[in-house]
Amino acid sequence: MADVGRERILGLLERVGHQEDGEIDLADTALLLGAVDAPETDLAPARRHLDQLRNDVVELGRGALEAEEALAALRAVIYEKHGYRGDSETYDDPHNANLLHVIDRKKGLPVALGILCIHTAAGAGWDMKGLNFPSHFLLRLEMPAERAIVDPFDACANLDAAAIRARLKEMLGGNAEFNPSYFEPVSNRQILLRLQNNIKLRALQQEDFDRAVEILSAMVLIAPQEGDLISERAVLFARRGELRAAIDTLSKFLDRGDAAAEDHPDMIALLRDLRGNLN
Repeated sequence: MADVGRERILGLLERVGHQEDGEIDLADTALLLGAVDAPETDLAPARRHLDQLRNDVVELGRGALEAEEALAALRAVIYEKHGYRGDSETYDDPHNANLLHVIDRKKGLPVALGILCIHTAAGAGWDMKGLNFPSHFLLRLEMPAERAIVDPFDACANLDAAAIRARLKEMLGGNAEFNPSYFEPVSNRQILLRLQNNIKLRALQQEDFDRAVEILSAMVLIAPQEGDLISERAVLFARRGELRAAIDTLSKFLDRGDAAAEDHPDMIALLRDLRGNLN
């Protein structure tokens, strides 16, 4: 039965891969990604909890016009009433990037908590987006009269320029400087990939290539156009000695009508090398 459930979840993720970004249900897709490892899990309680977060913030934040009013409601609901917090003690625990476990444990990584914040804010009609900030996921809240950049790992603290600069230097080193691209909004799909990338990187650090391939396979389902994911998956197949699987992975991508070969010269070179090693 678990295999049947897993196949169903993978099918739902594949459907996400064919959706326009605005059609993607960010939080629910994160639940599906978390359920790949435990397909027998009943998602209904987690979905009810997500609904409750929205209902609570709508009740508390009704009429909010300023950023700090909305943030106060988000803090009161997510971090105070429901007890969420950033997990500084066991930051590298992969559970911190699995939304099912985050909901159960009430702690997680910035991007996981950010997904909860985006989901909850949307229920109140507030425009909150993830940002392309490196190494530490930040959010931008846009209200009618102002905007705020906030840290979901720190109870949606409203960050001024000095605080943002401090986080940047903490993540990238003392010589790091602002880049306008760091403050560009990211898509729902990019947020989900960033969530999964945390789990994948920890698997690679432990040289658990089987686990890394599993995570990459789910990432490819929701982002089938991402050639870099295809190449990385092929490289991991090759590292496991599965040259034929690596070759098939690249060939299927390059042979698709929507993946012009000339747009992927590095992938073509990798495919050529793999075929050379096979012979």
